[in-house]
Amino acid sequence: MAREQKIIRDLTVGSVPKTLLQFALPLFMSGLLQMVYNMVDMIVVGKFVGTEGLSAVAIGGELLQLITFVAMGFSNAGQILISRFVGEDRKDKVGQMVGTLFTLLLGLALVIMVTFLFTYRGILHWLNTPADIWEYTRQYSIVCVYGTVFIYGYNLVSAILRGMGDSRHPFLFIAIASVINIILDILFVGPLRMGPIGAALATVIGQAVSFLFALRLLYRNREQIHFDFKLKNFRLHKQVTGRLISLGVPMVIQSAAVTFSMLFVNSYVNTYGTVAVAVTGVARKLEGMIGVVSQAISSAGGAMVSQALGARKTERVPKIVYTALWVVAIPASVFALITAIKPEWLFGLFSSDPAVLAMAITYVPVAMVQYLGATLRPANFALINGSGNSRLNLAVALLDGIVARIGLALLLGITLGWGILGFWYGNAFAGLVPFLIGGLYLISGRWKTFRRKDDRNDDMDEVDDGNSGEQE
Repeated sequence: MAREQKIIRDLTVGSVPKTLLQFALPLFMSGLLQMVYNMVDMIVVGKFVGTEGLSAVAIGGELLQLITFVAMGFSNAGQILISRFVGEDRKDKVGQMVGTLFTLLLGLALVIMVTFLFTYRGILHWLNTPADIWEYTRQYSIVCVYGTVFIYGYNLVSAILRGMGDSRHPFLFIAIASVINIILDILFVGPLRMGPIGAALATVIGQAVSFLFALRLLYRNREQIHFDFKLKNFRLHKQVTGRLISLGVPMVIQSAAVTFSMLFVNSYVNTYGTVAVAVTGVARKLEGMIGVVSQAISSAGGAMVSQALGARKTERVPKIVYTALWVVAIPASVFALITAIKPEWLFGLFSSDPAVLAMAITYVPVAMVQYLGATLRPANFALINGSGNSRLNLAVALLDGIVARIGLALLLGITLGWGILGFWYGNAFAGLVPFLIGGLYLISGRWKTFRRKDDRNDDMDEVDDGNSGEQE
């Protein structure tokens, strides 16, 4: 039993704020470390290569987001379903989900890697990559594409662990990746003068080592995760594949819609030149600091909601949502104050270019809207994702990612003639959509009804499985 406590944790007991904070803290630290080594890429490249290198890493990072949205969508869906099965004490389905996740995501990683190796040039053209940074961007992007398998592998292993209530080990693994990345970043871009390609290579090597350590942990605890790592079990188990696809596809669409819409908006931003690209890239990194808190609370809250619904403890769900809201509000307020008072200092961490710092001042009001959205979204995503409501996920994806983000950007940027400010604001205001939808969903109480329908479907599946067994 002592060994099982290393991974499996019951998130349905104890104080909601205490449980949420304890589970979210390692997730926050993981995200923070990941953000730090991504920022190190930009800081090191910005200092050693200049604004051109900084802009190339910013656009290459956008391409990397395009590669990873499938991994994020299915990993998050797998985490929610594993949490549900743990809450229901359905150990057989936990093992089946592990095998299905490995088979699906690593297979998709190979397909996506090959596809992007043939199409990345067209994507960079679509993003309106400035000619003076084209080669730097190409070098950074191609190395990131080769690391797709490791990115997908780390995401799926972390999702399995988080679904079981273990957020500590994913933090340890990302810490390993961060240390390796920072050391290699400084070495490759500094003394070895490898430029942006060195920053990308440092990131990929760090992710590869992290994935191998995570895989080793799962194998050593294979009895606990109910998966024996035999070749025959690396397949799509029909008992759980339907549910993974049903929840995963809307979450992939959600991630894809936001990613594509941001790329669409940024393709217009990129036409304003290298300085605009650099400011936008730095702004994304700064907003990502609050995004780290938001993602940690959203992920932890989603797992808690899923386990609570699986264990039929619905009274905990509103408490989880409200707790998630105030937990994010505190650091977001502090960071907004710093951004408002010291914008030159923040942007100056990445670039000393006077033109970049001058344009950064105009971004401060936009950042305030971004921070507000980052505060309001996590609690609502925790409810929507944790309940497993795939239809609502799809609605959020389309409204947030397509209708609002692209629609507002075009309206403000082109129709109303706001220029680059319009594209910035359009992206920021779209971030408020999940709050509006999630708030109505919570008040309606329909997440309880949705759960009961899901239970009946599972009960029917078990009856069918039992009848099939008797006939055999």
